[in-house]
Amino acid sequence: MLRFIEFIGAILRSPWSTLCRMCPFMLLVYLLGMVQLARGASYVVGQHLPALSRPAGYVARSAARICAPTAQYSRSSSISCVATRPEQVVGDALKVAEAAAAAAVVDGAGDCPPTASTAPAAKKKGGGKGGKEGQKKARGAVVHGKPMVIGLSHKTATVDVREKLSIKEAEWNEAAAALCEFDSIQEAAVLSTCNRFELYLAATDQFAATRDALEFLRGRSGLTDLELRPNLFMLQNDDAVSHLLRVSAGLDSLVIGEGQILSQVKACYSHAIFSGDDESDEPVGSAGKVLGRLLNLAVMSGKFVRSETQIAKGAVSISSAAVELAILKCPPDLAKPLAEARVTIIGAGKMSKLLMTHLASHGVTKLTLLNRSPERAHVLAADYPDVDVRVGLMDELWPVMEESDLVFTSTSATGCILTRDLLQERVWGQDGGQKLAVIDISVPRNVESECNEVEQVCAYNVDDLKQVVAKNQARRRHKVLEAEALLRVEEAKFSAWQESLQYVPAISDMQGKFEQVRAAELAKAMKKLKGLSDKEKQAVEVVTKGIINKLMHGPMTYLRSEDSDGSKASVSQIRELFKLD
Repeated sequence: MLRFIEFIGAILRSPWSTLCRMCPFMLLVYLLGMVQLARGASYVVGQHLPALSRPAGYVARSAARICAPTAQYSRSSSISCVATRPEQVVGDALKVAEAAAAAAVVDGAGDCPPTASTAPAAKKKGGGKGGKEGQKKARGAVVHGKPMVIGLSHKTATVDVREKLSIKEAEWNEAAAALCEFDSIQEAAVLSTCNRFELYLAATDQFAATRDALEFLRGRSGLTDLELRPNLFMLQNDDAVSHLLRVSAGLDSLVIGEGQILSQVKACYSHAIFSGDDESDEPVGSAGKVLGRLLNLAVMSGKFVRSETQIAKGAVSISSAAVELAILKCPPDLAKPLAEARVTIIGAGKMSKLLMTHLASHGVTKLTLLNRSPERAHVLAADYPDVDVRVGLMDELWPVMEESDLVFTSTSATGCILTRDLLQERVWGQDGGQKLAVIDISVPRNVESECNEVEQVCAYNVDDLKQVVAKNQARRRHKVLEAEALLRVEEAKFSAWQESLQYVPAISDMQGKFEQVRAAELAKAMKKLKGLSDKEKQAVEVVTKGIINKLMHGPMTYLRSEDSDGSKASVSQIRELFKLD
C-alpha cells in the first residue's frame, strides 16, 4: 500500500494529472487512489493519533516520501518534514508525523512498532518514595540515554497556559521522579519559572519518551491534546543541548541577559543531583550521568558567557520591566506620573525586593507592602531605609487597595487574589473613587485577566512586558551573537563527551580482559617462584598492575578523544581488535 500511495503522489507531481483529463481509465485509477489515501488518513487520525511514538527515522523517511523529495531536516528533530529551526512546536510536527504514519498503518508493515492504541500502555518503574529504586536502576544502566527537552515558554504559550503547568521549586524532584517511573525515561530534571516550563530528559527511545512526557503533562495540567500540543516545543540531542545553554546564558529569556534564570538553572542542577540526606524530606534527584553533566555545563557556560560578553551589564529584569511598564502606563491610566502614585506591593519575595529597588530608583519614596508573614515583610522593608514602607497583612488587602493607585502582585499563591467579581464590589474612578492599575508578575497569575472588564481598572500581566523589553533586545543583539559563538564551543565539547560514552562498555571489557590475562599469567609465574616472600609477591602484583595501566592508557585516551574528522574506529572495530566478544 505504501508503494501505491507513493505512486499516487508521483502522479500528483507529474504529467499524469494531465492524462487523467484525457483518459477515463486513468481518471478512475486517480480517484481510487485518492479514496484509499483518505481512508488511511482517517484511520490514523481516529485510531492512532499519538504518532509521536513512531521511530524518528521511520517518520522522517515516510514524511520525505509524501511531503517533498527535497525535504530538509533538522539535525535532530526529524519528526518535521521541513525543520530548518531547531525549536519545533509539537503541534505542527504532529501533522507531518501523522501523515507519514498513515501509510505505515494502512500497510501494516515496515519498521514501525504498534501505535499507542494497539500497543500496551507504557510500563512504569517500581520504586519506593520518590521512585528511588527506578532512579538507581537508571543510573546504573550501561546504555546512556540521549538528551531531549519538551516544554513551553513565553515564546510558545501565553501565561494562562504556562500557569497550568507551573511547579513550585520544592516539587521539582517529585515531578522528575514521576517522569522516571516511565520505562522510556532514564533521567529527568524540571525547570519551572514564570516564563517557561521545561522537562529535560535522557532517553534511548526519544519518541516513546515524548509520548510518556505528554501523558505526564496532560495529567498534571488537565489540558487536552488539542489544547496542549500547539503550545509545546520538543528538541532532541544537540538541539536540546544548545537550547539549555542558551537558556542558562539568558539568550532565550524575555529579557535578554537577565540574571535570575542562571540562578534558576543552578537550582535545577542542585535538585537534579541531590542524593538525599537525613535532614531533608526532599526526594532524591533524577539526573544521572548525562543530565548531571549537561546541567553542570549549563551553569558553568552561563557564568562564562556573562563574564566574557558582559551581556548582563545593565540588563533589565522582569521586575524592572514591570516598573518600566508602570512608567509608561501611569500617565494615561492614572493621570499622574509614577513618582506621585500611591503604590502597593503584594508579596515579599525576591521579585518584590527587585520591584522595591527599581521603584526607589525612579523616585518612589512611599509604598505599602502586604504579605501573609509580617516578619518577612519587615525584614524586606528594613533593606530600604530611604523608602517609607508601611507593612500590612493580607487581611488589610481591600482597605489598602481602595487607597492605592498602582498595585504590583508577586506572590507564590496558586490561585487569583484579585478577581473581576471582587473588584466590581468596589467603586473605582468615579464618585470620589480612585482609578486603579494592577501589574501582575506572578505565575500562576494572582490577577484574573477579566479584571480589565471592570470600569476604571487596568490590569497587566507578564505577557504585557514584551513591549517594554523589545528595546532591550535590540540593544543587545550584537552581544547575543558573541555569546552564541562561545556556546557553540561548549556544545561541541558536550557532544564529544557524549559520543565517547558509547566506548565505555568496551573500555570496561578491555580492562577486565587485561586484568584477567595479568592474573592468569601471574599465577603461572608464582608457581615457578615459590620462594618469594609476601612482601615480594605484593611488589610483583603492584608492578604488573602498573604495566597494565600504562598499556591501557593509550587505548583509553584514544577512545575518549574527540572524533573531529570521522576517522575514529567504531565500537565494533575496537571489540574485534581486542577480541572482547
